[in-house]
Order: sequence, then C-alpha cells, then structure tokens
Amino acid sequence: MLLYLRDDRFLSPAILLGVVVVLGIWMPSNFGYRVATLVWTSALACIGLNLLMGYAGQVSLGHAGFFGIGAYAVAVLPAKFSVNSWLSLIVGGIASGLLAYIVGTPILRLKGYYLAIVTLGLGILIAMVLNNEGWLTGGPDGIQVSRPTVFGWRVRGLEAWYWISGGVTVIGAWLAANVLASSTGRAMRALQDSETAAHVAGVNVAGVKLIAFVVSAVYASIAGSCFAFSAGLITPEKAGFLYSVELVTMVVIGGMGSILGSVVGAAVLTILPQLLASFQDYEQILLGLLMMVVMIFLRSGIVPSIASWVASWRR
Repeated sequence: MLLYLRDDRFLSPAILLGVVVVLGIWMPSNFGYRVATLVWTSALACIGLNLLMGYAGQVSLGHAGFFGIGAYAVAVLPAKFSVNSWLSLIVGGIASGLLAYIVGTPILRLKGYYLAIVTLGLGILIAMVLNNEGWLTGGPDGIQVSRPTVFGWRVRGLEAWYWISGGVTVIGAWLAANVLASSTGRAMRALQDSETAAHVAGVNVAGVKLIAFVVSAVYASIAGSCFAFSAGLITPEKAGFLYSVELVTMVVIGGMGSILGSVVGAAVLTILPQLLASFQDYEQILLGLLMMVVMIFLRSGIVPSIASWVASWRR
C-alpha cells in the first residue's frame, strides 16, 4: 500500500482524514491541539510547495512571503478596512496568486535556480514591508487577528481551530491529489523526469511551472490565514526567510513528490522542537543531528524511503 501513497488520488487524503479524526478524538490537552494545529497549517503550505518542488522541479525560498500575505490579509483587512474575515482569506489567496503569476511569468521561462533567487528577494521584501509599515501591520510587534464568525457564532478555541485547520489540510491534500491525476499533473511528472523530454513530447514547460508556482502560492496564503486565525496574533517572523527555509526542509525531509510526505515533514519539524525543549542549550544541536541522520539514511525523504523499503521487502 505504501508504494502508491504518492500517486493515489483517494488513499492519501483518506489516510490523512483518518489521522485528523483519531488525533482530534484522542488529544489529551489544549497544548496538543495547539501543536497539531501548527502541524496542519505548515502541512498545507508544504503540500502546495511540494507540487512546485517535487513535480515541477523548482525551488522557492520565499514561500513564507505568501504565507505572510495570507496571514496579514485576515488581520489587516477586517481591522483597518472592515472587510469580512472569510472574504479577507479569499482576497489574500487571490493576491498571492496574482503576485506569483507576475513574478513567475518572466522567470519560469529560464532554466536553473533563477526562481529560487527571485523568490528569496521577494520573501525578504515582503518581510521588510511587514516590519517597517507599522501603521498598517503593527510592525515587529505584530497585529491582533479578529476571529471569524459562522452564522453569528465567533469561532474561537484551540479545539475548534484544530478541526478547521485539519479539515482544510485534508481538502488541500485531496485537491492536490486530483491535480496530480489530471493532465497537468502528468505534465508535472514529465518535468520531474526530464524538462527536455517533456518539451519534446509537447509539454508547455514554462506554463506548467507557472501553474505549479501559482497554485503553491495560493496554498501557502490559505495556510497563513488559517494560522493567523488560530493564533489570534501574527508577526512578521512567519513571513521571514527562516520560515521559508523551514518549509523547504519539511518538504525534503518528508519526501518530495509525496503528499503524505509533506504532512510527515511538517509534523517532524514542528513536534521535534517541542520534544527537545527540555534539553535547553542542546536543543538546536540535537535537532540538527536528527535531521542529518534522517537525510543520510532516508535520502528520498521519510515516506518515499519507507515505501521503497516495504516494496523491496515484499519482492
């Protein structure tokens, strides 16, 4: 079964749904709900980023910028312009998609890591704006996020946002799996194998890359909005370069080209620091060593490597 986790359009979302439900019922404390909500929001961003990295073969070092756009959209628009919170989420997603389209259109026609360099600069620029424009964003101290309402009921509480963020992540995984099962997904797989061969076969290489970039930006924006809603406060830190690197690391550790790998990578890098917090001064050292061990012995990422081992054992 594990052999097909990367490709099945129903199996991966179904497994993820089962995990969300079981954890939601079993969760013993509010702290657990908080950590799990962080896992789901990061996983949603990683699922979109995996479409770009694991299939289209492009690396983005500025995806935290799109995460920040979504987060600040649901914070600034309701507070400063009286826009509905749910509508603000949609506006943030559209803004991120448009920005990705504008940036990606000229760059994705080139080869190499031009996109990584451009997105690096874009992410830094977005973080600088969020830091410096204090009159709008609250500056380094951040800004409070008003919780949305559903039929007059204000959605608040860690448990409520656990279920919402988990549900959105499951939907995001299902949509990504369906994209990969479509003709666009098959074109992405062709890019993963060889851009030259894909071009010879008639694939619009630049167009497919652009689709992957725009879709991944929208995923990151929606993830940022969910994070801001659940946290109730957003600071520029979540739009910074370090979080972009963290998202890329999650995708690589979990497994590029794997939807469940995105979730597993997000879980590992979110939960491990919590488990290692008791080691205080040695926390970062131990975290780095564990990541090195994972990448040495699980070179394809956790999920693809385990799937490969199981397939070899069965043969």
